[in-house]
Amino acid sequence: MREQFQADLSRLGRDLVDLAELVHRAMDDARQALRTADVHRAEQVISEDARIDQLQEQLDEQAIQLLALQSPMASDLRTVVATLRMSSSLERMGDLARHIAQLTRLRYPEQVVPASVQPIFAAMSADAVEAAAHVVLLLESHNLSHADRIDEVNRLVNEHHLSVFRAIADQGWGEAGPTTTDITLASRYLERFTDHALSVSSKVRYLVTGEWASHSKEP
Repeated sequence: MREQFQADLSRLGRDLVDLAELVHRAMDDARQALRTADVHRAEQVISEDARIDQLQEQLDEQAIQLLALQSPMASDLRTVVATLRMSSSLERMGDLARHIAQLTRLRYPEQVVPASVQPIFAAMSADAVEAAAHVVLLLESHNLSHADRIDEVNRLVNEHHLSVFRAIADQGWGEAGPTTTDITLASRYLERFTDHALSVSSKVRYLVTGEWASHSKEP
């Protein structure tokens, strides 16, 4: 029975990595769609979000079955509960990538991001993709250097997010209302994406060290 439980726990971990890989791919595709007004890539992100949702539901069902049937103790219980919470964060990250793709589709063939703030969004979206990549590596290895990098990337994205609002508030800002709304939303989506990456890293850090690191912006 114990061997079966460990096998099920390992499968849960592998499924969590698979979910993170789908999220990483979704954000990378959403970033490229946003940058180039690629509506076909945007449509792919939107349609593929259903796979992320389905895998998250399957993963949660497995975790709940383990809790109900195996009654795990101590560290195993923490692992299962943390997995449930991390899968929720990953699913939300997939939703945020989809939201960015939906903005691209909405404004096609026009660009969502005006030229004046394109460098900020290029940096912010690249950071979001990097955060997602480190989430995958962190879940695979539990090497906390990846958690450290996620912390740093989240800080950078928060700075970019503030830069967007400073640009909008500047007296020289001359973009139309819909454009201002679009980039405000896109910036918020990217900022929340890395917040959820930070949430995942915090839970892995807890599983490895037994210490809970509090982040004031954690979802």
